[in-house]
Amino acid sequence: MIDNLKRSLLILAGVLAVALPFAGASAQEKLKVVATTGMIADAARQVGGDLVDVQGLMGPGVDPHSYRQTRSDILAMTKADLVLWHGLYLEAQMEEFMETLSKRRSVVAVADSLPHDLLLSHDVYRNRFDPHVWMDPDLWARVVTKVRDALIAARPEGETQFSANAERHLKEIAALSDYAKRVLATVPEERRVLITAHDAFKYFGRAYDFEVLGIQGISTQSEAGLSRVSELVDTLVTRKIGAVFVESSVSDRNMRALVEGAAAKGQEVRVGGQLFSDAMGRDGTYEGTYIGMIDHNVTTITRSLGGEAPERGMHDRLSAGS
Repeated sequence: MIDNLKRSLLILAGVLAVALPFAGASAQEKLKVVATTGMIADAARQVGGDLVDVQGLMGPGVDPHSYRQTRSDILAMTKADLVLWHGLYLEAQMEEFMETLSKRRSVVAVADSLPHDLLLSHDVYRNRFDPHVWMDPDLWARVVTKVRDALIAARPEGETQFSANAERHLKEIAALSDYAKRVLATVPEERRVLITAHDAFKYFGRAYDFEVLGIQGISTQSEAGLSRVSELVDTLVTRKIGAVFVESSVSDRNMRALVEGAAAKGQEVRVGGQLFSDAMGRDGTYEGTYIGMIDHNVTTITRSLGGEAPERGMHDRLSAGS
């Protein structure tokens, strides 16, 4: 890790040494924005509209907990007018690099300023918080507001358009929140147990009154011990839980072990579906947007655990069989 960081900082130093002084984008040019995660990139596109050119670093299926910046990432960030990253120790391998970059470029950690009383504690690190705030649309709306403010600061003349776009998108997020509350409430109380590969869904659980159990901790870098797998197998059998969920950005190896372990004890458990945890769906699809990502998760969880939700989600836009 140290060697990778040193290499990244050397590349950064070399690029900055030959870069022209940073003056920001002109009024005629699109604002060049680089965002780490797909969720942040989507927020920047929704709010920025045709005034921005957004590049996301982490695509579908990419795990932000273990992601390390590449040479092309470094070049993109040093040429950007604005760099947006999540913070809250989500991009753990990029923190020192971002701190260095922030001395020469406009760099904003869009989730770091969330009120601490709204955040859940990290399960390993003291004085840190669970970063998966996008799992609660009401909380993510605050991050979208931060993205709006960062875009306005980077291009003040675009304030009117940024504010109007943000207001529209926030209404979409509010509608998503209403849909989630309505359909998830149809899941029988005794079935409101969500078992996933890692603890990415705690904010979801708090928002919708679900018990959430992950094999790994908040970070996918944590190890899933045999004792944890055995403990969850016992939970599946004792409570007669019939479904678990895999994640698009995490290996399904441990989840398959749960299913097999429960079967060995006479409890049939199926994979209720694949959820989007730390990354969105494929680019260019409905599930490749924040609204589509959460719609997919909410609809899949509801239907798999015995609740009632439209097969293709709140806007009839989910991919068939998703």
